[in-house]
Amino acid sequence: MATPPIVSRLPGVGTTIFTVMSQLALEHRAVNTGQGFPDFEPPARLRELVAHHVGAHHNQYAPMAGAVPLRAAIAAKVLRHYGRLASPDTDITVTCGGTEALAIAIQALVHPGDEVVLLDPAYDSYQPIVELCGGVARRVPLARPGFSIDWQRLADAIGPRTRAVMVNTPHNPSGACLSADDLDRLAECLRPTGAFVIADEVYEHMVYDGARHVSLNGHAELAERSVVASSFGKTYHATGWKIGYCVAPAALTTELRKVHQFVTFAIATPLQHAIADFMTEHPEWEDDLSAFYQEKRDRLVALLGRSRLSLQPSRATYFQLVDYSAVSNLPDTEFALELIRRHGVAAIPVSPFCAAPPAGERLVRLCFAKEDATLAAAAERLSRL
Repeated sequence: MATPPIVSRLPGVGTTIFTVMSQLALEHRAVNTGQGFPDFEPPARLRELVAHHVGAHHNQYAPMAGAVPLRAAIAAKVLRHYGRLASPDTDITVTCGGTEALAIAIQALVHPGDEVVLLDPAYDSYQPIVELCGGVARRVPLARPGFSIDWQRLADAIGPRTRAVMVNTPHNPSGACLSADDLDRLAECLRPTGAFVIADEVYEHMVYDGARHVSLNGHAELAERSVVASSFGKTYHATGWKIGYCVAPAALTTELRKVHQFVTFAIATPLQHAIADFMTEHPEWEDDLSAFYQEKRDRLVALLGRSRLSLQPSRATYFQLVDYSAVSNLPDTEFALELIRRHGVAAIPVSPFCAAPPAGERLVRLCFAKEDATLAAAAERLSRL
């Protein structure tokens, strides 16, 4: 019997640039400032709570929507930070990381032929999920150098088939943040339409220089048509736990949960209970996180001051863009490969985030969620360029 042919539903998709660069970093024993994960541990108390809940028999399925104590803690957090009264029962769903939250939002909303507007650079998981749903991604470049929204181009991209606009704030890879005025302008753009907003806010607690994150959870008009995704993995230095959540109005949440129950159904039970306890015991953790990461950003920026790389300190996230045009004319992916192979430092090129990167742009992304020794080693090697 002949083997049936395999027809890919994502023929243009290969292994992500993050996986490729991390594998090369291992092979070449490079300092890994590429893929966005900390090389330090989650809080000791949080790890203690995980062990406690494993021993307390919290090892079977959690409720599909999420453990009740965790959804209550999330509701309290959203109210405290953003003033939104979200119901733990009808508005909050615990997911397998922020990525699943975004994926189920797209799957719940997007029908074949629908258009979804993505702002370039856009995280690489967005478009494949849109395409799996039969949707069409409309890419709108953010304006350089500040990676701000070009409002005219966005307005031109929104049409009768637009089902959703995806926003990422704070923005990966640039660190740009939407302001309250930006949200007002977005609401104005969408007011005459039936389009939703899918908001990736996984770096919400990493905003620097005295600024505060402006969430769609805090914008009454947009919140009524939005799914807002967050990540405990980012907030608690535990990316491998893959726990996040999304907040959406009840009618939207009903549709999200229809998808979620057949994708993952439930998330690791002892981890959910541990996070709920930690959020209750240490609400200050979220408030202190910006200062923690700003110190790391400032250290990396100071160390790179001795290099030929050009940069503006990142406004948010735990990523720093650097312009390498003074040291190489190579396209960014080729430069990143050379950086690993010849200089022993892993970085992420920006072009894979874009449908059509600007001609001549020479940017790579460094992750500063690293121990001081890691940052010093990376900067020392980069200073030789």
